[in-house]
This record gives sequence, C-alpha cells and structure tokens, in this order.
Amino acid sequence: MKNFKAFGFMFAVMALVVLSSCERVAPNFQGVLMENYGKNGKSDFSLQKGRVWTASPGAELFQVPLYEQAGTFKSEDGSDRVLHLKSADNTDFSSRPMYSFKAIESRCVDLVFANYQLGSGDDFMTSLMDNILERRIYDIMKEASKTYTTQTLMETTVLPDGTTTSGSLIYERAVQEIVRKEFEKIGLELMTFSCQLEFTAAVTAKIDSRNEVNTNISVIEQKVAEAKAQLELERITAEIAIIPLVVAKKNGVIEEYVRLKAYQIWDGKQPLYGTTPFSLLQK
Repeated sequence: MKNFKAFGFMFAVMALVVLSSCERVAPNFQGVLMENYGKNGKSDFSLQKGRVWTASPGAELFQVPLYEQAGTFKSEDGSDRVLHLKSADNTDFSSRPMYSFKAIESRCVDLVFANYQLGSGDDFMTSLMDNILERRIYDIMKEASKTYTTQTLMETTVLPDGTTTSGSLIYERAVQEIVRKEFEKIGLELMTFSCQLEFTAAVTAKIDSRNEVNTNISVIEQKVAEAKAQLELERITAEIAIIPLVVAKKNGVIEEYVRLKAYQIWDGKQPLYGTTPFSLLQK
C-alpha cells in the first residue's frame, strides 16, 4: 500500500514537472520555438502549435499574434507624434501616419529570428512597431519627400481616365508601396496606410496664389487659341465661298451675268466718254 502511494506521488510529481515544462500556444497566435539558444541560426527556430516542450536548455517559446495590429506614431507622453519632412524645394511640411498590419503565419520564423530580442506576445508587436517599423516608415517618407516639389504635392492632377487626384495622394501611394515591400521582407503584410500631409498657412497661401496665376494664364491661352481657331475657320469659310465663283468664271458664267445686268440698266444712250457697256465687256 505504501509503495502504491509512493508511486502515485512520484507520478503526480512527474506530471506536474511535465506540465510545468510545457507551454500552450494561444488561439490566434503562431508559436515559434527557439532551441539551443539559437546558436545554430535560423535552423534552431521552428513553427509550433498547441502544447510545446520548453524544458530543454536554451529552449524558449515565442508567441506571435496573427490578428491585425494598428499602428500610430506616439510621443513619449502618449500624444500623437508629428513627423517633420522636407520637399525637394526645401519646404517644411508634416505628416501623421497611420497604418495596420499582421504577421504572415508562414513567415513567423523569419520575423522572430530577426527580432526575438523584442520579447513575445503583444509586447513583441508593440516593441516591433516602436523600435523597427516606425523608424523604417519615417526613413522611407523622408527619402520619398525629397523627390517631390511643394507644387507637385499640393496640385491636382488629371489622370488618363479623366478622374482627378492630388499630389499628396500620389505621394502617399508611392510611400505605401515601398512600405508594403519592406514589411513583406520581414514577414508582415501591410493592411492599410495613410499619411495625411500638412503644410503651414504661409505655404498654402503661396501655392494658392501661384495656382490662381496659372489658372489665369491658362484662361488667356485658351482664349488666344479660340481666337486663332475662329480666324482659321473664317479663312477656310471664305475660301470655300469663292470656289463656285472661280468655277463660274472659268466657265464664262460671270461675264455673261455682268453683261446681262449692264444691258438691263442701260438707257440706250451713247455715253459721253468711252463706249457702251457692251464694248467694255467684250471678251
């Protein structure tokens, strides 16, 4: 009886040790197990689900959330952080980027291997945003802003299909595509991205004034083009109008018509000077 109790006690202790040496991957998370302290590089990392044995020396389970993460740039005091940028013509402007993303399940080994020092779970994603993603986004935005002038960023562009878009939206889409590719490299899928640009009142007024001047120039150019077109139309119309007369002259119709009109208005008297109208119109 004593042996049975001892065996039961030992079994309970062993079960407790086994259970305490296992971790369960939470629902909607992807587990990544690191073994041997990761000394052999990426080969020491593997995808895991369910219960995972972590009692081996150097073993550690990282849990990566698979649900969408929302990112906003924050200052140390928790307020929204404003990014300061410069255009190609050295004009200052600012932006408040917002983005969302999620981990690519099949790429979680790559993601953890490159960033396992950031921790696990939700803390992993928060640290990833604060220390890696947002710094990269800021660098991309700064580099891209140097290729756009202030005028380009603020003007309205007519697309080939007739719709219009703003220069700031074109910039945003260009940055979004670069960010998407950079996220994919580390194992993340970019879901949404926006970076509303903000210009000072002085810059906005200057651009508005320039746009007004350009609009007036366009109106004048349009009127000049219309006037030229009208003159060309009148010239063509006049040329078309004299074609019947040229043809009639060639066929002798005009001379006959003039001779008839002269006969109708002649009073039958010999003019004091010259000859009769008929002699003047002899062929």
